[in-house]
Amino acid sequence: MKRFALVLLLLAAPLVAQQPDDAEYTKQIRQFTTEPRFMTELVDHLPSHPTIPTPLKFHGYIAGAEGKLTYAEDVYRYMRALDAASPRVQVLSLGLSEEGREMILVAIANEETIANLDRYREITRKLADPRKLTDDEAKRLIAEGKPFYYATGAMHSPETGSPEMLMELAYRLAVEETPTIRSIRDNIIVLLTPVIEVDGRNRQVDLWRWRQANPGVATPPLVYWGKYVAHDNNRDQIGMALSLSKNIAKAYFDFHPQVVHDLHESVPFLYVSTGTGPYNPALDPLMIDEWHRMAYHEVDELTRRGLPGVWTHGFYDGWAPNYMFWVAMGHNSIGRFYETYGNRWPTTETRVVRGASDRTWFRPNPALPTVRWSLRNNVNFQQSGVLLAFADMAANRERWLDRFYTLGKRSVAKPANEGPSAYVFDGSQKRQGQLHDLMTLLRRHGIEVHVADAPFTMKTNWPPSAKDEKAVDFPRGTFIVRMDQPYSRLADALLDIQFVRGDERVYDDTGWTLGYLKNVSFARIVNPEVLKVKMTEWPGTASASLLRGTLAITNNADTSLARLRFAAKDARMLVTTEEFASGKQKFPAGTVLVENVAAPGNFNVSATSLEKMPTVKTRELRAPRIALLHTWLRTQDEGWWRLALEAMGVPYDYISTQDVAAAANLRDRYDVILFPPTGSNPSDITNGFPSGPAMPWKKTDLTPHLGFPDETDDMRPGMGLAGVANLQRFVEDGGLLLTSRDTSTWAVQYGLARWVRVVESTKIKAPGTIVSATVVDKKSPVVAGYDDTLPIVFAGSPIFRVGVREERELEPRQSGRGTRSGDPDVPQGRPYVPAPDRPKPSPGEEGFQQPEDAPWGVEAIMPRPEDRPRVLVSFAPKADQLLLSGMLEGGEDIAGKPAVILVPRGKGNIILMSNNPMWRMNTEGSYALVMNAIMNWDSLR
Repeated sequence: MKRFALVLLLLAAPLVAQQPDDAEYTKQIRQFTTEPRFMTELVDHLPSHPTIPTPLKFHGYIAGAEGKLTYAEDVYRYMRALDAASPRVQVLSLGLSEEGREMILVAIANEETIANLDRYREITRKLADPRKLTDDEAKRLIAEGKPFYYATGAMHSPETGSPEMLMELAYRLAVEETPTIRSIRDNIIVLLTPVIEVDGRNRQVDLWRWRQANPGVATPPLVYWGKYVAHDNNRDQIGMALSLSKNIAKAYFDFHPQVVHDLHESVPFLYVSTGTGPYNPALDPLMIDEWHRMAYHEVDELTRRGLPGVWTHGFYDGWAPNYMFWVAMGHNSIGRFYETYGNRWPTTETRVVRGASDRTWFRPNPALPTVRWSLRNNVNFQQSGVLLAFADMAANRERWLDRFYTLGKRSVAKPANEGPSAYVFDGSQKRQGQLHDLMTLLRRHGIEVHVADAPFTMKTNWPPSAKDEKAVDFPRGTFIVRMDQPYSRLADALLDIQFVRGDERVYDDTGWTLGYLKNVSFARIVNPEVLKVKMTEWPGTASASLLRGTLAITNNADTSLARLRFAAKDARMLVTTEEFASGKQKFPAGTVLVENVAAPGNFNVSATSLEKMPTVKTRELRAPRIALLHTWLRTQDEGWWRLALEAMGVPYDYISTQDVAAAANLRDRYDVILFPPTGSNPSDITNGFPSGPAMPWKKTDLTPHLGFPDETDDMRPGMGLAGVANLQRFVEDGGLLLTSRDTSTWAVQYGLARWVRVVESTKIKAPGTIVSATVVDKKSPVVAGYDDTLPIVFAGSPIFRVGVREERELEPRQSGRGTRSGDPDVPQGRPYVPAPDRPKPSPGEEGFQQPEDAPWGVEAIMPRPEDRPRVLVSFAPKADQLLLSGMLEGGEDIAGKPAVILVPRGKGNIILMSNNPMWRMNTEGSYALVMNAIMNWDSLR
């Protein structure tokens, strides 16, 4: 048999050698590559085929050609042309974007494999759950199966090379007959999604067309990528809120690929991901080892071929589970990424390389100090690297499937090995909407959720502040997330508490414990006896009957109340301002009364049916007219606010700072204006971009994908002082302006919010940290339903102080007699009269104590009591009480400082928030700070 195989190989060799190259395509590859050392033998040519079109034949240009970028739909047309022409290619639809544009998946292998694709998909699906297999059954499946390698492109829209490269790669895999490519086709299945952010890709191509038509003029920035977020689309793997995240998850669960590989473009020339650490502690060491093994293999092979600037380590950390490739890492596959030297525009430029041209221990082969760089160079580096990765998987086919199965087995064994055994969520706790949202989110991640069939008691020392283990009673209906399941590591990563040392270099958020972010109670159970509790797998929230009649609803700071308020928009809702009783049941002040409501009952509100409306003092809970305000500088953070509002069914108008500048009558149109963080400094919010030729964001024949979700003839102008004045007038006429983070700083610095200052800290280090906050003004409607403390996400700034002046330190006593410095200084020759104690200010209000000098000397500068800012929420009073999850240093600089402030002005109010309450669809527990303010906009005082 060996001799026969050798004969076949020798016979086939001349056929391989005789496969002709496409002369013109190969010529252009070399034409657009700026130096021979930026190519490898894997990509310096392209074979021809009589019936299968190359990108050149189909589009009229090669991948990486000067001046050419391809719209997403044209990429898809090409992939479907390959599908039609080759039995080795199959194109599947993954779903649509928020704007209705398609995402696709391309599968490539040999003819037999593609014809039996469903069988290979079934094998990896079975291997994904080792609880249902014996080891012998798994061995047979591994021997039969083929691993999947899934590569994705154009997640970040200004990173333009990967869709072009993936078209050429798909053709090469389908057509080329070299031993390397044939081994890839025969032993693995390649999956490609050429464009993840399809909306942003098309806008980027539009801007290239605009740039070509307007040479020498500044191109409008790509302010919108997707409908909601830009670069943060790669931070949605916790919240799973974006269509692209859901579509990629669908692809994963359809095929269970052993590798998911995102193609990014930023640093020179090719960074192969491993990271700097800290690595997420929930990850299996075998997965981390695979990161390094793959990276070293590709770095070695490409360096051996003479490519400069190929390296690993020194970039990214491996800590936060919010990146898209966690769809693999959280499910026992390998998630990884490349960063190549990006080309936003398809032009060849002389570029100066800084930093990455320095030789260091992790980069012994650095990039060149200066380089003539082209889009084709980028294509060459990307394609050479992934082909080596494909070939490595093809050479180790069974190893990859065995590793996948092994990682699943080790995940199932988690309770018996490293623990914990389960996470438990009391099913009777008061924030039912957020509790059910969390369980639904876990199921979207593929994590199994169970429900206790009967009450049970379990010992726990959770939360971590508890000193002793104690027995806790849990009711029937309690949610249990077992750790003896295949995706236990992802559940552990999302539900446990994080701690990061202050000297670590982190790339993104450091804390994301979902129980805190949803503001629900939870327990981490180590005791394996919890797995013996009688339980049933939870199928998800079932549809419920209508809520009808007269209801009393407790406000628990749960998003369910806001959902009901805006779903039943015609229902009259009242808020009680005092306690009342109905029958034998008592209800607290702040209870919401709803008369003759008819709404779906799956809002998970704490509702009690009443025989009749009670006689009690009330005020109306009205649905206001809302606007959400954005700048033209950056729309990233406000996109998450739009998503959050829409998830709760809250209607709003979407307006820009330019609209505010032009509208002197904002109060006639709106009751509430929300101004989310902008990622900009206050002066830029007001001034906008520097002056220059107009930068339009409009739909035209040249740019058909611009002009959404807002449009302008010129992005340059900001709000201007006219806009500041119009917003001031809006508030003084009775409106509510709600700001967060940098917009709160803007409101302070431009004088809208008076008697508040922003103070600097050189100590604080809190990169995306969950901290404990304290409710100060318990009577405020803004904090209705919250407990005495609440978790919030804080990112290091701003830090506020409230008052007309700094608090003065007590002056030291005069030199004199006494054994201690605190002994009184007693004047001689008269009876001693002690000085009165200074009154203690409220938290954060150090500047409003009674002045010591004559009142007529300062009364002109003191605000009336009704005009003074009110601290509603402050950070925990002591530094050692602050940290809940993540990294925190210098906590003494925020301990006791204001976190949420109500600033009265005229007839209206401004709310300042030092936190971002609607962050990446993760912080649902702080949504009620916004929703309470919105629903009580006319009663905040």
